[in-house]
Amino acid sequence: MRIVFTCAEKSPARLNTFNAVRSMVLASGLPYEPAKVNKNWPRLAYGPAPSMGVRAEREYLDIYLLSAEPIQKVREALEQAKPQGLTLLDVQRVPYALPSVQNLAAAAVYRVEGNFDLFAPDMTAEDFFNAARVDITRRADNGLALVQNAKPYIWKAQTVSNRAVRLTLLNVQGKWERPQTLIAAWLGIDIPAQDEAFTVEGFTFIRESFLWQDSEGEFHPI
Repeated sequence: MRIVFTCAEKSPARLNTFNAVRSMVLASGLPYEPAKVNKNWPRLAYGPAPSMGVRAEREYLDIYLLSAEPIQKVREALEQAKPQGLTLLDVQRVPYALPSVQNLAAAAVYRVEGNFDLFAPDMTAEDFFNAARVDITRRADNGLALVQNAKPYIWKAQTVSNRAVRLTLLNVQGKWERPQTLIAAWLGIDIPAQDEAFTVEGFTFIRESFLWQDSEGEFHPI
C-alpha cells in the first residue's frame, strides 16, 4: 500500500517522521510483512525525506502487507493509529513489485516563496536556470572557492509570480541538489562550503511533489 501524508510543522511526527510512521503501522493492527533488520518491525519504505529547511506538502510511505486488504480498512486502521500532527492525504493500492517512491522518484517539484525583488537578480529564473550551464560557487572559510555546474540537476524553472518560483530538480545517480543552494546562486548570495543547514533567509522552500520517468523520458506525477 502507498500512503501519502503530510506532517504539521514542529509537530512530534515532523521531528522524527520515520519513527512516527513506523509506530503508526505497529499500532494499526495491519498484517505487515516483517522488516529484514528486525522481525518485530514492519517492512516500510519512507521517503525521500525532505532536506533540511524544506517543507513537504506530500510525503510518501510504502507499507508491505502480508495479505491484500481493502483500501478503506487500511485507511481506517491508520487513521485510528496516526500520531498527532500527521494527516493522511491518500491511500493507494500499488503492485507489490513496483519500486518504492524512494527508488521511483526521478524529479522533485519545489515552490520557493519570498521577495525576490530585494535582490534584483540580473536574469529571470527561467533565463538563469534554463541556461546551458548553471554555476554554483561554494566558498570555504579560508576563501577557497569550488565552482560546480549544477545544470544536470535542473530540468526547468518557472516564475509563478513576483513572489514565487517553481523549480523541477532531477535525481542524478541517487543524488539531489538542494533548492536553497540553487536559489542562492541565482540571487548572488554567498554559499558556504559543506553546510547542509544553509538556507536563504526570508524565503520558504516547499516540496510540492515527485515525478517518475517512463521509458520514453516523459515525467509523470507520483
